[in-house]
Amino acid sequence: MEPPAAEKEEKLGGEAKSDGGDRKKEVVVDSSPGEMRVSRLQTPHPVAPIQVAPPAAATSATASAGYQPTPTPHQVDSRGSLNSKVYTNQISLLLFVFHLLVAGAAMCFFSYKGVQGLLDFSSPRARKERHVLKFWLPPIEGASVLSIVLAFVWQKAVRLYPTVMVHFILWASFFATMAAGILLLCFSLPTTDGLGVALIAFSIGAGLYTCWVTRRVAFTGQIFSLALRPVTKFPDLNGPVYLMMGVGFLWISVWCFAVIGALNFYYPPLTILALVLSLAWTAEVMRNVANLTVSRVIALYYLRGMQTNTQFSFQRATTINLGSACLGSLFVPSIEALRIIARGLNLLEGEDEFLFSCAHCCLRVMHSIFRYGNSWAFVHIAAYGKGFVQASMSTWGLFERNKMEELVDSDITSAVCFLTGVTSGALSLIFAASWTFSSHKHYTPTVSLLAFFVGYLMTRIGMALPHACVACYYVCYAENPTSRLFDSTIKERLSKIERDGTVATPRRIATT
Repeated sequence: MEPPAAEKEEKLGGEAKSDGGDRKKEVVVDSSPGEMRVSRLQTPHPVAPIQVAPPAAATSATASAGYQPTPTPHQVDSRGSLNSKVYTNQISLLLFVFHLLVAGAAMCFFSYKGVQGLLDFSSPRARKERHVLKFWLPPIEGASVLSIVLAFVWQKAVRLYPTVMVHFILWASFFATMAAGILLLCFSLPTTDGLGVALIAFSIGAGLYTCWVTRRVAFTGQIFSLALRPVTKFPDLNGPVYLMMGVGFLWISVWCFAVIGALNFYYPPLTILALVLSLAWTAEVMRNVANLTVSRVIALYYLRGMQTNTQFSFQRATTINLGSACLGSLFVPSIEALRIIARGLNLLEGEDEFLFSCAHCCLRVMHSIFRYGNSWAFVHIAAYGKGFVQASMSTWGLFERNKMEELVDSDITSAVCFLTGVTSGALSLIFAASWTFSSHKHYTPTVSLLAFFVGYLMTRIGMALPHACVACYYVCYAENPTSRLFDSTIKERLSKIERDGTVATPRRIATT
């Protein structure tokens, strides 16, 4: 046994602790002259080797009062905080709130003017407004109710039979718009004829698109099936979607009554056009609020294994992240429209030099815009509280890092959700136009157009849940491809694309 006088105790790196939280024995160092220093750790069981900290770090650690565990990758994320309190895209938020106040005041004013006209029993204006209220308003309200029912049916069917419904929706949009166009032509009215021709042209384009994407349908159905699985773990996840649909129905009801009052105001066409644009932006924001709510719940489940409170996620979507929803609601539809045009020009370019130049110009513009604004951004907006542009860049950067650009570029989920809205709009048009034509032919064109518009908007709000789930599946896979929550579906698809190039997209053709 060594003499105690030849020993001295020295604490290395503060008070070291084992993984289970037990205090380790002090390290004994022999500092006698002429003898080599030896340190050993006396523990009852094997532990990881000690890493000796520098003197400054040791002093700091010794001064620390309590035990502070080392942050794990789940606690610290370089992409941003999971509970950011900073309001995103504040200018867009202020602009939308101002627009909402102006729109609300205008709707109240026009509704007051409408009631005022109705109470003036002796004037021709009162008779006209009563006539409009009797024959114009009920079909549109009926179309709104029908579109809500259709939205419930579409969403439930997609969750139960994803692969079958992808096929069904693609072809249903073709047949529904074709039937609506033929019906309007049968009315033999000048205005309905123009609308009917437009619907038939769209129907032909939808049919060609369906034939073009036939090879992607099975994979899209498989992605829908995989992405919607976590929904069963959150029974209240549909709550915000239903709430937004209810608010949308009430807003549209008041909006329709305001349109009646605007008919007798100055410049009725311009006034009604402004109301239509306001309704489109408001409904799109409602859809993206539901999108952000679902995205946060599903994204944190994939990334952190957390079961997030849906109500808390909805509160964040309507407050902190509302500015990003407003900005995305303005730009994403325009970007998607540009994407469709670019794809169409790519198919038609042929040997025509002008079309060839236009197609490649649009493709380059689309490639640049997609980096700074895309629908995938809502996943990082919801999860990390980023702004719209920053989230767009980060999500697209993940796709580029994992070489997933061609895969997500060929994804037809957004097209399926869009065509679902178109199908509901066409069915609402058939319902409302038939009702109006049998009661008052004069209102058939405006009722048909508004019924289609309202049916489309309400169904898009209802389809926010499956759309958000698919977006989370792609983005979260790109962020952590090795997660046990993902199978080999995407990996195999990427290998197939790299091997034989089965997916041809405008971006791919432009870069070859």
